[in-house]
Amino acid sequence: MPTGERVYEIHGPLFFASTHRFNDLFDPKNDPDEVIFDFAYSRVADHSAIEAIDNLAERYTKEGKKLHLCHLSQECKALLEKAGNLVEINIKEDPHYHIADDKLA
Repeated sequence: MPTGERVYEIHGPLFFASTHRFNDLFDPKNDPDEVIFDFAYSRVADHSAIEAIDNLAERYTKEGKKLHLCHLSQECKALLEKAGNLVEINIKEDPHYHIADDKLA
């Protein structure tokens, strides 16, 4: 990209059965310094998905990359531990749904 960033649009639900494939899609070492993960067309369904996002954030952070996570639900933001400060909040556009997880109960 001419701006020196890469945008990944995530499509489809992210849950326990799709997390392995999700992790294999990205290459933190070879991506540019600014990377955006847009979840507008996705839904984070369970705790396995949260762990996959946290692990991905950790991989990019270790490579010194600046990571932005967009369009995540409030529950998802609350559950993210390692990626929590990487999440961009957009009240008008962020989705409203719940994640199947007992950590918020």
